Amino acid sequence: MNHNTIIRLERESDHREVECLTREAFWNVYRPGCTEHYVLHLYRNNPDFIPELDFVMETDGIIMGHVMFSRAEIISDDGRTIPILTFGPISIAPRYKRRGYGLRLLNFAIERARELGYGAIFMEGNIAFYAHAGFVVASSLHIHYYAEPRESEVPYFLALELKKGFLDGVEGTYHTPKGYFVAEEDPEGFARFDDSFPCREKLVLPGQLF
Repeated sequence: MNHNTIIRLERESDHREVECLTREAFWNVYRPGCTEHYVLHLYRNNPDFIPELDFVMETDGIIMGHVMFSRAEIISDDGRTIPILTFGPISIAPRYKRRGYGLRLLNFAIERARELGYGAIFMEGNIAFYAHAGFVVASSLHIHYYAEPRESEVPYFLALELKKGFLDGVEGTYHTPKGYFVAEEDPEGFARFDDSFPCREKLVLPGQLF
C-alpha cells in the first residue's frame, strides 16, 4: 500500500472529481451503467447527509477513494425511533481495488463515527468483505430489513454496533433512506446528469443485480 496515502474530508472543489471516481468505480458492476454518482451528487444537499463523515482518500495527490455517511433510523416494535447511520457509496478507483484501500478508508470513517457518538451502522453489502470491519448479519441483532419477510435471515443486510449494547432490547425494522432512490424517482434528471459525463458503454454482465 502506498505510504503517500492520506484520508481527509471532502471539499466542495472535490465534488466533480469524486463523482467521476464513483461513476468509474460502479460502472457496470451492479447494473448496466450505474446510478451511484447521481445519488452522491444529490445527497450532499440532503438533510440526512453528514459532512463530518464525508471522506476522500488520496494517493500522491490523486483522489482514488471516497465514502459518505447518512443519518438513518430503526423503527422499533415498541414505537421508538432509534437513530443510526448508514453509508455508501464507498468507492475505490478500479486500479486500486483489492489492495486494502477500501477497508482502510472504511475503518477510518467508522472510528470517526464512533468518536462523534453514533451508536450503530446498518447497510446493504457483502458480508465476506464487511465482516473484516466488524459487521454482522443484522438479523442476529433482531433488526429486520423492510423489503424481506421478518423471519428471513437477510445475508446482505449488515450491522455494526459502535457503542456496545446500543441495540440491547431493540427489535425493529430498517428502511433504506429515500435519498438512495433518486435515480429511480427522477429518471429524466438522472439521464441529464449522466449525459454530462464522458460516454461509456453500458453492458449486461454476469452477477449484476438489476
